[in-house]
Amino acid sequence: MTTEPQPAGEAEPQPVLSPLTTAAIFLVVTVRPGHEEQVRQVLGDLSALRRSFGFGWPEAALSCVAGIGSEAWDRLFDHPRPAGLHPFRPLAGSRHTAVVTPGDLLFHIRATRFDLCFGLAAEIMHRLRDAVTVEDEVQGFKYLDARDLLGFVDGTENPVGAAARRAVLIGAEDPAHAGGSYVVVQKYLHDLDAWNALPVETQERIIGRTKATNIELEEPASHVDLNTVTGEDGEEQDILRDNMPFGSPGQGEFGTYFIGYARTPDVIERMLRNMFLGTADAGHDRILDFSTAVTGTLFHVPSADFLDDLPAAPETAGKA
Repeated sequence: MTTEPQPAGEAEPQPVLSPLTTAAIFLVVTVRPGHEEQVRQVLGDLSALRRSFGFGWPEAALSCVAGIGSEAWDRLFDHPRPAGLHPFRPLAGSRHTAVVTPGDLLFHIRATRFDLCFGLAAEIMHRLRDAVTVEDEVQGFKYLDARDLLGFVDGTENPVGAAARRAVLIGAEDPAHAGGSYVVVQKYLHDLDAWNALPVETQERIIGRTKATNIELEEPASHVDLNTVTGEDGEEQDILRDNMPFGSPGQGEFGTYFIGYARTPDVIERMLRNMFLGTADAGHDRILDFSTAVTGTLFHVPSADFLDDLPAAPETAGKA
């Protein structure tokens, strides 16, 4: 895995800007009281663990991004809180709800080989086993030509290069956390029988893209339209999506794991408000009639430098 060199004096980010891969594991856990120091040790060792597992197969691009939840921050660090860190805010619309679920830590592990993801996740959990409760674990995969299980290409509008860094990495607005980011994760379950019963043209109007060719449509109130937000200057606000399909055909489970990185959580939250609460043009995002959010959590992603040299623990950390 290669990363772009950082200008002198800038914090090295975690690999949030890594290219999309073919496999991923998403682990969300909560920290048991009295085990904060054990968690801190694992966070501090994370980059070394990734290097150990990925060293022999650099072409597999193994990476791991760790996120810290709002309720865990003050238990783990004697350090100013990130300016935008807060619990995930549930949204109750007229028909659909963005639920909030527990989560103190997120581990976003990805590579072009699933066995490397599995090995790194297994080692992290071996070290954390008695310190955390697993709230959610999802194994994601690339489906066909980067399509979700609804049959549409996902992640087309992800920013790249300098635009991605501007959209995703915290800068001078919060200097104590420069090089960090924020990430929102939601697990969506799809009703594929109902979705596949729709004519393709109807599906395309709901999504806002053609299914076969992935061309964006001028379709007001579509999923694409509702997820297009602008700043005060009128410029479109970007996020970086690393969504992945997941499922169990034997259990009839089919879904998309939404994971969005941004410089401020406000951008993602505005998109979610449009989807669940609606706008002047739409009561809600029609994709929600076929896709149900069953989890919802928000995390701060510290810089790699932060994890490699953790600030001191609060005096109460590790005391049951």
